Amino acid sequence: MCPGLFNALNGLGAGGQVDSATSANANSVLYATFAVAAFFAGPWLATSNSAVNIHSKAASFVIAAGAVLGLCAGLLWTAQGSLMLAYPTEAQKGLFIGIFWAIFNMGAVVGASVSLGQNFHSKVMSVFSTPMTAANSVGNGTYIGFLVLTLIGVLIPLLMVDPNDMVRTDGTKVTAPRHPSWKVEIYGLWVTLKTDPMVLFLFPMFFTSNWFYTWQFNEYNNALFNIRARSLNNLVYWLAQIAGSLAIGFLLDQQSIPRRTRAFASWTILLIMVFVVHIWAYFYQKDYTRESIPSDAEKMDISDHRYASRVLLYIVCGLLDAMWQTTAYWIIGAMSNDPAKLAHFTGFYKSFQSAGGAGVWRADAVKTPCVDFAVFMNVFISTWALLVAGLVFALPMIFLRVKDRTEASDEVLAHMDDSGRIHAATSARVSASTENRNQERQTSKTER
Repeated sequence: MCPGLFNALNGLGAGGQVDSATSANANSVLYATFAVAAFFAGPWLATSNSAVNIHSKAASFVIAAGAVLGLCAGLLWTAQGSLMLAYPTEAQKGLFIGIFWAIFNMGAVVGASVSLGQNFHSKVMSVFSTPMTAANSVGNGTYIGFLVLTLIGVLIPLLMVDPNDMVRTDGTKVTAPRHPSWKVEIYGLWVTLKTDPMVLFLFPMFFTSNWFYTWQFNEYNNALFNIRARSLNNLVYWLAQIAGSLAIGFLLDQQSIPRRTRAFASWTILLIMVFVVHIWAYFYQKDYTRESIPSDAEKMDISDHRYASRVLLYIVCGLLDAMWQTTAYWIIGAMSNDPAKLAHFTGFYKSFQSAGGAGVWRADAVKTPCVDFAVFMNVFISTWALLVAGLVFALPMIFLRVKDRTEASDEVLAHMDDSGRIHAATSARVSASTENRNQERQTSKTER
């Protein structure tokens, strides 16, 4: 209801507006401030974009709202990633990631459905069009709908179960969250990097994990399609995300296949998907530039004979996105079951992800470079190259670091007290195996 609806609005291209510059600048500021702090993330983007409809010179407000949203998003996503990877057993991590991604993108599906319903009749500019409801931008009703839904979403975390009460399906208890001082927390960050330096090989994969949104949303969806087609594209894109995350999660949880083999299999699938998507997309991208499609152009509609193949490409883009993010989370989860360590890992993930997003959205906002042909093509080529580079860097990490089961040594921060001292792992501090847990419960039952 919060980041999911943000995705629905962003997926329209240009935040639902005609001019992409303001939205791209807001996204650049958003990602630049992403890793700072978070909680109240929901309402800001819909509110700010509706302000542009009401007052055309409210661009600075939209950009400021992007900064607030970035501050809000950091802690929210770090906490989410830590809990999502700490709660499941090792055999269920793909399932949990897939469930999260499906729920998260149901928000985008709901938001995209609202947008499609509101804009289904916005096909071409007519005599009834006004600056507030131009044919290629969304009306205030869409933003109000998003705002109401996100405000509801803000209240949902109040229903969460205390992590201290969580017990996994194999009987093991989730490690209770610690509440150390900020100095100890920073020290824990250093300990995480010192004891698990192989995570550095994942940083390029993290960096590029949001880079492709700029080309997909602005240079493809916003550039080629009118608002009705953009809204429908947005809907099927996020539906594809649900299917993609559940499919790759199912593969990653196949216990009949060794975990290392599953890791290499998912890497291979991602590599194939990257080339399929971008070879296909190249044949469309080479035929247009930013200058060849002015903002007031009559763009492609769902009735156009070319539409079917292009929306199919957008669906495959959604599949790739979900598979990329799910695999990245799963690899992180294969490195540890310790919530504190996983919080640092997911913090690295979101920080580098947001750094990449900030750079590419800013590049799009200033319409760089100046050469006509390269305006869209350079963003496209950079997306393709960075995705391949991210996979190349991740391969040695998978080879050297992913094991068939997580060991006690991988949960080093679980043995650190609030003063920063790391204790030796003991049976009392390490999660017991399923067999031992079952034996303990049986003994307790017999005694009673």
